Amino acid sequence: MDPLPLHTIIWLVCWSFWLFPFCASSGSRLLPDKPLSVGSTITSDDGTFALGFFSLSSSSTKHYYVGIWYKNIPEGNFVWVANRAMPITDPSSATLAFTSGSNLALSDTKDKKQKSVVLKITLPVVSSLLIVICAWLVWICNLGGKQKNKKNWKKVMSGTSSTSVELHDGNLKYPFISFKEIVLATNNFSNSNMLGHGGFGNVYKGTLEDGTKIAVKRLSKGSGQGVMEFRNEVILIAKLQHQNLVRLLGFCIHGDEKLLIYEYLPNKSLDAMLFDATRKSMLDWPMRFEIIKGVARGLLYLHQDSRLKIIHRDLKASNILLDAEMSPKISDFGMARIFGGNQQQENTNRVVGTYGYMSPEYVLKGVFSVKSDVYSFGVLLLEIVSGSKISSVHLKADFSSIIAYAWSLWKDGNTQDFVDSSIVGSCSLNETSRCIHIGLLCVQGSPNARPLVSSIVSFLDNGDISLPTPKEPMYFAEDNYGTDGAAENTAKSANNMSITVLEGR
Repeated sequence: MDPLPLHTIIWLVCWSFWLFPFCASSGSRLLPDKPLSVGSTITSDDGTFALGFFSLSSSSTKHYYVGIWYKNIPEGNFVWVANRAMPITDPSSATLAFTSGSNLALSDTKDKKQKSVVLKITLPVVSSLLIVICAWLVWICNLGGKQKNKKNWKKVMSGTSSTSVELHDGNLKYPFISFKEIVLATNNFSNSNMLGHGGFGNVYKGTLEDGTKIAVKRLSKGSGQGVMEFRNEVILIAKLQHQNLVRLLGFCIHGDEKLLIYEYLPNKSLDAMLFDATRKSMLDWPMRFEIIKGVARGLLYLHQDSRLKIIHRDLKASNILLDAEMSPKISDFGMARIFGGNQQQENTNRVVGTYGYMSPEYVLKGVFSVKSDVYSFGVLLLEIVSGSKISSVHLKADFSSIIAYAWSLWKDGNTQDFVDSSIVGSCSLNETSRCIHIGLLCVQGSPNARPLVSSIVSFLDNGDISLPTPKEPMYFAEDNYGTDGAAENTAKSANNMSITVLEGR
């Protein structure tokens, strides 16, 4: 059974406690003219608590007290005692009633010293008692809700999907963070805390109670990332540990809500700086070169050095996050797939990713492999060098993407014209030219012609290694981009994208 909402619990508790003094077992009510005497009790509506006089003495001289106790639990389980220091000795003279001032008063009419009122139990005392019991019930409710959520995520994490058996690891600790903690950390997902948004939902900045800064990825309920993709991302990031991969701190499943909690990276994503005319100058060439090499090392870990062979399938500038030292970290593993054993490629009927970054064989045939990520890396590399998006419209009219533009300039020996003007003064033309060359090797049409990431890392780290000559690249362009001026062989895909083979000029 689902736990009751907090406001319902508080309402029920208050209703029960404020009404039980008026609901005596005999049908009478506790009113100023109808006091409660020894031998009578009043029971709460739900039968849990009782209010009245009681005695713990078995001797001939009994002492009587006023208190609240659990009605259905053996005597002695008292919640509250009013007159512990001033017991009543004569039961015939003791009464409990409301006064005209709305105080609950215990009176002993035969006690001359105390006259009429021995003890006043004011409303603040009763209110304090209510608060304590409410807090206890809320704690029970939250505990039940957490247990339910943990059951939910355990069910999700041990689900049987195409890769669930391969991914399931009973020794893996899944860090779970409650929805309440996340709501408090993000100020209820305030727009002022939003770091960005994508196809699968929004990302918010937050601060946990211990001061830890976090980034919360809140998947939209109507997004294409369902339980399978969510499960993939949690398990993969929990298993993978590398300085160039984003670190997962926890996750949460709460009803329809699915949330991932990452380490907070203050410089946000690469695209936020690279494609912002006012901020791109902060990325000088040495910094960009280190970002390129860092992404390559992270990709090498995914493809080769980790215990799992991971194909990311959505490598792009917005999925590269930058920490305080501008070190890159690959993020967003919702679309990632695991290859086992000697598996080299896989086919899918569901093509996912970002157009422009996806390889030709993946878009047209649904075939993906490590070489698909290599293609995406090549596009990213060219974007970092040029400071332009894959489909930048400000390029010369003859070119509909930076791949076409880079190929043309490289063939003509004018690669310096491809370099972002904001870094020309800080760059090494030899390094930028070499990076353009490596990028063109990565975006070749044939997957077999593209280098492995291990070779790419070597090319970047050692400038003395000679590079092979790239073949004519293939690139994708939406129909409305236009391709005037380029001789082309075109094949239409199912998603209205065109594949173009460029002829060298």
